Amino acid sequence: MQVREKSRRLLLPALAGLALAAASAPAAAQVSLTSVVELAQKNSATVRLAQADLQKAAAQLAQSHDAFIPSVSFGSGLPAFPEVGFTGSLPTIWDSTIQSMVFSMPQIQYIRAARAALQAAQLSLKDSREQVALDASTAYIELDTVDMELEAARQQEQNAARLVAIEQQRTEAGVDPLSELLQAQLTAAQLKLKRLHLETRAATLSKQLAVLTGLPVGSITPDHASIPEIPAVTADEHALSTSAVDSAQALAHSRELAAKGDREHQWFLPEISFGALYNRNTTLLNNIDIYYKTALPADNFSTGFSIRVPLFDAGLHAKSKESAADALRARVEAEQAQHQNDIQITELTASLRELDAQAEIASLKQQIANEQLKSILVQMELGNGASNAPGAPPQLSPTAEQQARIDERQKYQDALGAGLDLSKARLNLLRALGHMQDWLNELHSK
Repeated sequence: MQVREKSRRLLLPALAGLALAAASAPAAAQVSLTSVVELAQKNSATVRLAQADLQKAAAQLAQSHDAFIPSVSFGSGLPAFPEVGFTGSLPTIWDSTIQSMVFSMPQIQYIRAARAALQAAQLSLKDSREQVALDASTAYIELDTVDMELEAARQQEQNAARLVAIEQQRTEAGVDPLSELLQAQLTAAQLKLKRLHLETRAATLSKQLAVLTGLPVGSITPDHASIPEIPAVTADEHALSTSAVDSAQALAHSRELAAKGDREHQWFLPEISFGALYNRNTTLLNNIDIYYKTALPADNFSTGFSIRVPLFDAGLHAKSKESAADALRARVEAEQAQHQNDIQITELTASLRELDAQAEIASLKQQIANEQLKSILVQMELGNGASNAPGAPPQLSPTAEQQARIDERQKYQDALGAGLDLSKARLNLLRALGHMQDWLNELHSK
């Protein structure tokens, strides 16, 4: 009685701790692939940075336009103490000025450069969203596949446990040698290790999706029905330019226009500006009128055009060389991005053919293993059909069924793995060919 009471006192805190841990663990729920992609795009730091770059580019374009929009300023010059004598400056109580640029060829080039930079930022944002969608889709599909593999691995472990139990009995009865029991135990240990590896991989993918979406770790359970079929595109189909390549080309064009604007500063092209000035004179705290033949007017207004022709400026000359080098670098980077994308398409196309063949082979092996399992189950139930006739095949042992079940589940996992590799390659080829938007449209229509 005392032992039972002591066991109860030890068991209650343990049960309470388990209940508390279960209550604090996030509840997993099925989340569709579309929702995961949308959450990842909203939560992504890369997308937010691209959005900030887009806002900056829009502000720079507005700033380049604003040079032709008149700017208005207001000032005041009320004296602090009464003036004594002739100071040489007009006693202005307040003044207002208007200034704006009227004509400047370099400024026109800068506006065009800012507009191209804005287009580059828009394409960069689109590319960031597509990359996040690719990462989220890949992780989601892999987690869904790993969950199915994990379920098959648990079934294998159950079959391996039955196999070990059967071999234990047969070894003790002297039917099978000890080596068969050791082999069964080795198989069970290997399957346990594989299950642990899959659990680790599932935890890693769950963490990755949590980081991408901002949801708690372990709260996402893939909904297999929400995954649309990935189009089997090939490099022979019409390839569109990717957003990354388009962005690099637009940025290179922007740098070239800016460099052209810097060069035009040295072409003796006039720059015309407009200005207007109004000031309000006052005789408060001064006797300025005694120094002039007639009293100064209170209201004064003037306008005019300022024409500036650059002849020589060493600083602008050096700046034009710097901007030309930036333009050259941006153009080379755009060409490099295009070449890298072409190489990626070639590599993905070559690997895709192999992965497609591997997926077909794995599927056929899984079907064969399934048929062999069915045949073994029939023989186990009905016998070999030849009784004790001479030359008849021996009756199958109970271990054959468990081994066939383990092999069938293994072939099933191999088929899932081959299908996952094929899906990843197809998604990456979609992005390299510029058809990632087709996948996103398919997600939203799912």
